Amino acid sequence: MAAIARSTFVRAGDWRTLESGWNAEFGCLFVGPAGAQIKVRYGTGWPLGKDSQTQTLDGINTRSLSVGGASIAYGRVQIKVQRDVQVNYTYLTTGP
Repeated sequence: MAAIARSTFVRAGDWRTLESGWNAEFGCLFVGPAGAQIKVRYGTGWPLGKDSQTQTLDGINTRSLSVGGASIAYGRVQIKVQRDVQVNYTYLTTGP
């Protein structure tokens, strides 16, 4: 498993996709920004999509999301922030 530090600028508003993949296995670790919401979204969109693992970041504790390869659906890690902000997170690959 490899851990890759990533950073991206996210605008406030609706849910924004940070990572995605078809039939993929990966994870993401977050600490901040405080008050941001994170989730995994499976499916191609409304009304066929399904949310899971919804969490709120507190800026102190590490939160993790994982997308499993057992699902043949399109999996996305998404974030919703209250203000425009630079988001730092760790992308985790699975496998040898």
